[in-house]
Amino acid sequence: MSRIVRQIHYEGRVQGVGFRYTVRQLASGFEVTGTVRNLPDGRVELCVAGDRAEVADFLTAIRESALAGHIAREYAEDLGAEVRWKGFTILPS
Repeated sequence: MSRIVRQIHYEGRVQGVGFRYTVRQLASGFEVTGTVRNLPDGRVELCVAGDRAEVADFLTAIRESALAGHIAREYAEDLGAEVRWKGFTILPS
């Protein structure tokens, strides 16, 4: 089992459409932890940790959800440090 921490930035019409709440709801169906927040430049930042396959499945679920129509682009990178969040949290903007 290989754990990863991934950061994703979503661009498009991703603020004001329930994006963060939908992501948090989707996360409850996976064994992942993390945070999601709006950024001042109009993007949404998602940081997620978990087993590599579980994180991949969670990100696929986001892409296949009703949010797909709001996402114009997404940029992902693996973060080197092991981060352990408790649960999945919406951070203040």
